[in-house]
Amino acid sequence: MSAITIVNQGFAANPSGISLNRRGRLARTVVVLSLAIVLGSVVSAKAGAGTEAAATKAYSFITVTVAPGDTVWSLANRVAASGDVRSLVSEIISVNSLASVDLTAGQKLRIPLS
Repeated sequence: MSAITIVNQGFAANPSGISLNRRGRLARTVVVLSLAIVLGSVVSAKAGAGTEAAATKAYSFITVTVAPGDTVWSLANRVAASGDVRSLVSEIISVNSLASVDLTAGQKLRIPLS
């Protein structure tokens, strides 16, 4: 009969030579979990989970039907008696979600009153 030699080529079960008892394994688990919780809170804070939404200004609106030749500037100029026309133009664009300042006749626009 031939002799068979078995050579252990695997990894050692405990390479550092340190063995932990039950209390040591529990402490290691608590440390790893606490680090995971801290890392998760940092990531969620960076993602904006802790931010608050900014309060929007409440407006009263009038609805205007655009006539031929009207522009956002001319409509804002009519409504803004003595206020800043530029800020009203930007408010009209943002309130109506306009992609550009081009208007078509018959289009209905909401104009905020200050």
